[in-house]
Amino acid sequence: MPSFFSNRRLIVLLVSTIVMVVVVGITLKERPQPTWGEQFIRDTFGFFQSIAYKPARQVAGFFETINEWRTLYSENQRLKANLQENAKLMARIRELELENESLKRMLDVKSNLRDYQLIAAEVISRSPDRWYQQVTINRGAKHGVKANMAVITTEGLIGRVKSVSQFTSQVELLSDVNRVSHISAIVQGNENIFGVIEGYDLERGALLFQKIPKDAPLEEGQTVVTSGLGGIYPRGLYIGQIVEVVPDQYDLTQSALVEPAANLYHLDYVFVVEQSSLPPVEIPGPDEDKEGTEG
Repeated sequence: MPSFFSNRRLIVLLVSTIVMVVVVGITLKERPQPTWGEQFIRDTFGFFQSIAYKPARQVAGFFETINEWRTLYSENQRLKANLQENAKLMARIRELELENESLKRMLDVKSNLRDYQLIAAEVISRSPDRWYQQVTINRGAKHGVKANMAVITTEGLIGRVKSVSQFTSQVELLSDVNRVSHISAIVQGNENIFGVIEGYDLERGALLFQKIPKDAPLEEGQTVVTSGLGGIYPRGLYIGQIVEVVPDQYDLTQSALVEPAANLYHLDYVFVVEQSSLPPVEIPGPDEDKEGTEG
């Protein structure tokens, strides 16, 4: 009996193997019409797949969208940072270009004024409430700066040194309406036309060129420079151009408005003219001397 059951299990196993091989062989064949059992199984799996596939695809799409958003956000932040860096770089380049141009003009001025000893300085502060009155430069007594020295830019005269500390100085600008020092000036090319720069018209943005002889041939566009009289301002420093001629109230003299050559609103680098370097100036006759207290 034991051998019968043993042979019986062997026979069942053999038959099952044969059936499985036959089934596998049949199902592996390419058939246009599968059996009903295969159709049932396929349709059943297809039904459940259709139910699960769409939500799974939506969930997968959701996470893909989140990843895309994160990638876009990172890219956006990176581009913003690059734009900011580029903007800073462009601003720095422009600043260096302006500084370079200013330094080149300073070298030209220093070459043109080689008869004078110039002290190069940088404007380090300017009070908003005294914008048109004075600036502070980074040169003082330790650098040879003294009170009443003339101060110029590459464009022309801007004022004089008002007070000096060891390492800084206060510069009184031509546009200071409270300025007490006067500037003796002449019309370039016609040194018989003397006058005095005595004030500043804030509304017109022009210097008041006064005490000019009434018969002097004054015209708009003429260049006004320092006369060199008085010992403060060297001869020939460019002050500005006449923009309007104004008759005197009593018809004794005439006046003019002079537009400053230097940009008094924007000042970066300046020169201080040492007084010891001023060349001697021929003093005109008594009738031509308009100095008084002028510098």
